[in-house]
Amino acid sequence: MKASLRLALLLSATLLAATSQAAMKALIVDGQNNHDWKGTTPHLKKYLEATGLFEVEVATTPDNKGDMSTFKPEFKKYQLVVSNYNGQDWSKETQAAFEEFVRNGGAFVSVHAANNSFPNWPAYNQMIGLGGWGGRSEKSGPYVYWEAKAAKVVKDIAPGRGGSHGPQHEFLVETREPSHPIVAGLPTKWMHAKDELYDRLRGPAENLTVLATAFADKQKNGTDRHEPMLMTTTFGKGRVFHTALGHAGGGKREAQQCVGFIVTFQRGAEWAVTGKVTQKVPADFPTADKVSLRE
Repeated sequence: MKASLRLALLLSATLLAATSQAAMKALIVDGQNNHDWKGTTPHLKKYLEATGLFEVEVATTPDNKGDMSTFKPEFKKYQLVVSNYNGQDWSKETQAAFEEFVRNGGAFVSVHAANNSFPNWPAYNQMIGLGGWGGRSEKSGPYVYWEAKAAKVVKDIAPGRGGSHGPQHEFLVETREPSHPIVAGLPTKWMHAKDELYDRLRGPAENLTVLATAFADKQKNGTDRHEPMLMTTTFGKGRVFHTALGHAGGGKREAQQCVGFIVTFQRGAEWAVTGKVTQKVPADFPTADKVSLRE
């Protein structure tokens, strides 16, 4: 075989592999949120597309005065659904379709306030593992946090509200499952940009793996505990990546500009679809003492 033909075949195979990878179809859901979904969805879309692994579309619900029964995404067309949504309940038909999608192997990523959504939808709460606000209480499930002395995850059935946070600030994120594909190879400690540090999250916590935590300091009105920031669950055959990071509002989105947020979001999305991560750790990933931002 001539060298030119071999080269042509090699290039063709490489292009075919790249096209195959890029064919993973993702859907971002938005339309209602107490955070700036209009400002952040384009960036979430850009982050996914930047991996070269995803083709991304957006489905926007009616506003809170609209007819939610008209919101009927065809979830089964996609391999991944990303929620940038926190608002009114979807119709029972749409809820059932989403449950079927994830249960049958569809991938799901929950971003920040998406874990505030749907407190009365049992399957959704099983998917995200932990949630906050919306009237959540001990009836919703245990608090979950990392006990540093015992070096293990604790499920605490103490009564109390679900969901709180102090003032926005930079904080240290610490890996708890360093062998998991989403965080494997990342620094075990890294500084996250100014964000809401969610604490007192509670929920079913079934099939839950806490990948990384952050210390909610009492001086910042926190719980004095290491609270889950990055998590995974399974629901049926589906894999779920849940990031509590990523606040945006008032024209500011530092939390989503943080390279730590971007990279774990990208890697979490790939893992949710494929069960593995092929992306390399970028040179600008934050360190234990320095935040790193991208425009």
